[in-house]
Amino acid sequence: MSIDTIVKEESRLIILKVLNDEPGRTVTSEAIRRFLLTDFLIDKPRAWVEQEFSYLKDMGAIEVVAAGTVKIAKLTEHGARHLRGNIIIPGVQAATLSGA
Repeated sequence: MSIDTIVKEESRLIILKVLNDEPGRTVTSEAIRRFLLTDFLIDKPRAWVEQEFSYLKDMGAIEVVAAGTVKIAKLTEHGARHLRGNIIIPGVQAATLSGA
């Protein structure tokens, strides 16, 4: 597995966890970009984050709406089930019980 794949899968899990912790289970792509950089030293442009939003949307883990120049993601029940360990979403690092 390449480092790029590992970073993507880990980042997708981080996105789901952040959404789960936010009121309303929503967050913007810019907020995620900053969080990935400050907390995990994952330095990617907002367009990259929005590509990961698209992937998670295609997997049914989140809903995405445009709001001006940013995207807003909202956790779905399918995404929450991944965090609880009830299902595994392909391309998303598996959640641990202590980290979900």
